[in-house]
Amino acid sequence: MNDLDSLYRGNTPKTTAELLEWHAREGREDALEPQLPIVDAHHHLFGTESDVRYYRMQDLERDLSTGHKFIGTVYVEAYFAGWRQSGPEAMRPVGEVERMVGLTPSPLSLPHGPCQVAAGIVSYADLRLGDEVAPVLEAEMAAANGRLRGVRHIAAWDGGTVGRHIAHPVQRYLLADAGFRRGVAQLQRFGLSFDAWVYHHQLGELLGLADAFPDLPIVLNHVGGPIGIAEYRPQHAAVMAKWRQDLRALAARPNVCVKVGGLGMAVYGFGFEHGSRPATSAQLAQAWQPYIDACIDAFGPQRCMFESNFPVDKHSCGYTELWNAYKLATRSLSENERRDMFYRTACRTYRLPELQRIGDETRLAV
Repeated sequence: MNDLDSLYRGNTPKTTAELLEWHAREGREDALEPQLPIVDAHHHLFGTESDVRYYRMQDLERDLSTGHKFIGTVYVEAYFAGWRQSGPEAMRPVGEVERMVGLTPSPLSLPHGPCQVAAGIVSYADLRLGDEVAPVLEAEMAAANGRLRGVRHIAAWDGGTVGRHIAHPVQRYLLADAGFRRGVAQLQRFGLSFDAWVYHHQLGELLGLADAFPDLPIVLNHVGGPIGIAEYRPQHAAVMAKWRQDLRALAARPNVCVKVGGLGMAVYGFGFEHGSRPATSAQLAQAWQPYIDACIDAFGPQRCMFESNFPVDKHSCGYTELWNAYKLATRSLSENERRDMFYRTACRTYRLPELQRIGDETRLAV
C-alpha cells in the first residue's frame, strides 16, 4: 500500500476554508479554446459559509466566469442539500428540487454569454420504496417546472478501505434488489433516466440492471469508479483490465452512456490532493488520458459527456484547469466528436434541445 493511502479520509479531505487557501497558492490558467460550447453534465450545490464544506451558487458562478464558454449545466443531487426538514421522510428530497429551481430562475450572464444553471436536474428519490416512489417522482416533477430529467440513487459499495469512509453506507447488491427495481420501473414509467454511481467491481451488477430495463436511459457516473488506492493499488493493472472489459460490455447496451469525469476524487489514486498546489491542466491531462481514452474507445464520443463533479474534484484542481485538461486530452478528435463530448451528449441524454441548438450555432475559430 502506498504511504499516502493511509491518509485517505474520503473524497473531500479538506474543509472549504482549507481548499480555498490551497487554491490561492496557484495562479489560474487562461481558458483554452474559449469559443467551444460546454454543458457541465454533473455538479453540486450545497451548504452555506457557516458550514465546514460548502459550494454555493456564487461559488459556481465564479467558476463559470473564468473564460470557458459554458452554455448550461446539469445539477445532480448530493449532501441532502435543501431537503425538507419535516413532513413524510420519502418526500423530503423534493426540497432539493424546489431549492434548485428557486436558485436558478433565469440564465446567468457570463462573459461568453448566457448559461442556464440546472437546465436539467437529477434528483434523489428512494427507489427502494418500489411502486410507492411514484408520488415522490410526481412531486419532484411538479417542483422542477419541467426541468427534472432523472434520479440518482447512489449504489456505490465497497467492503474495504474505501467503504469504511463512505459517510452513508448503502446496501450491497442494491441494484439487484427486487424493491429497488420496482422503483426503477417507476423511473421508466415517468420517462426519467437513472444516474448510476458505482465502483468498478460493481459494473457487472449495473450490466444486469441495464439488461433488465433496456428502454431505461442509464448514465454511468465518474467513468465507472475504478478504485486506485489502498488494497486496489497493487492490483492496478488487473483492475484497469477488468474495468475496460466491463465498460465495453456496458457500451454494448445502447441505453447506457458514460460521464467522463470525477477523476479528481482521491479514490482514483492520482494523489493530486496531497500536492503543495492544485494540479495544472497538463498534469491532469497526462494522468487522466488513459481513462478518457478508454471511455471513448468503449462508448464513442456520441455516448460520452464531460462533467466537472465540482466541488468534489476541486480537491485536485481548479475549474478552469479541469476543462483545459479535457480540451488537451481530446485534441486528436474531430470537431464533431468534441462537440459531442463537451455538450451534445449531455443535451441528448438530458433532453436539452435548446442548449444543443445554441451550441450548434456557435462557430469555432479556424
